[in-house]
Amino acid sequence: MKHPLLLSVALLASCNAAPAPSPKQEPAPTAAPAKNSALAPAEIVAAAPPADWATVAPSDLLVMDLAPDAKGGARRVVVQLLPAPFSQGWIGNIRMLAAAKWWDGTSINRVQDGYVVQWGDPDGEDKVKAKPLPAGLNVVPVEAYQVPFQKVMMATPDGRRVDPLLSPVAVHWRKPPDVRDDSYSLQVGMTASGWPVASDGSAMWPIHCYGTVGVGRDYPPDTGSGAELYAVIGQAPRQLDRNIAVVGRVIEGMEHLSSLPRGTGDIGFYKTAEERTPIRQIRIGTDVPDLPRYQYLSTESESFARYADARANRRDAFYIRPAGGVDICNVPVPVRRAP
Repeated sequence: MKHPLLLSVALLASCNAAPAPSPKQEPAPTAAPAKNSALAPAEIVAAAPPADWATVAPSDLLVMDLAPDAKGGARRVVVQLLPAPFSQGWIGNIRMLAAAKWWDGTSINRVQDGYVVQWGDPDGEDKVKAKPLPAGLNVVPVEAYQVPFQKVMMATPDGRRVDPLLSPVAVHWRKPPDVRDDSYSLQVGMTASGWPVASDGSAMWPIHCYGTVGVGRDYPPDTGSGAELYAVIGQAPRQLDRNIAVVGRVIEGMEHLSSLPRGTGDIGFYKTAEERTPIRQIRIGTDVPDLPRYQYLSTESESFARYADARANRRDAFYIRPAGGVDICNVPVPVRRAP
């Protein structure tokens, strides 16, 4: 909910005010301004009880191991895949590609400053040199960039499910406090499974924020197979919503992508093989030994509501004026390693 901004107004002394104390008089002590004791968003997250955290299934994680950095340090990037009903044709392909170990020996081929990091087969555009794709991949239509509203709406106002068959993939159209609807859609909100989405009243779709992972493609009607993926490393490119498939988000290791050298060619592609970062392997989380358990702060919890409100209305000591609103991409869902 929104909180009014409380202002303390100091009145200037007039010419008729009492004279200042003489040098022998001690001025009356003034009270020190009270320090704002409101919690910052990170403090709210840190104080969230265990019951407010939901576990991410290892089967919903895509784990990319890059070649070590210049100092020999490991570089692992963990992607959480988008849950049903969104983008499942592409995500099915991604699971097949990972199972086939297709990405092993490929590379990061593009780093465009303020935009995306892209990876896959560096020879993918050359029909002679391109790495063969596994058989049986889905060909996904452009209509799958969004989902009809009735297929994802959760329930009637009294809490009953509209369709029991949809209950495992239902969303709660619960808009976080003070999250502003934006110029790209009629409404924005968070799903019960913790993903930012937008709607025009008839359909719903996942949106592009920092760290979002999407599917590279050619000109329409091509929608991409999922073999070419990218992660957003700049300001949220919301113009891509419903034009390219969103399939996940980076939940750990983002620094290994955002810090890569920028590409020297057009739109950030590397001109030479030496500039590319090799990919050692990409696997589904269930195939990665000793992978930590990850949790996200439930978007249905009271802790998340307080966190979202604090993101929109910073009242902790550093801030002077609460903004009174926040962009949906500036309410990233907190993710942590399970304690």
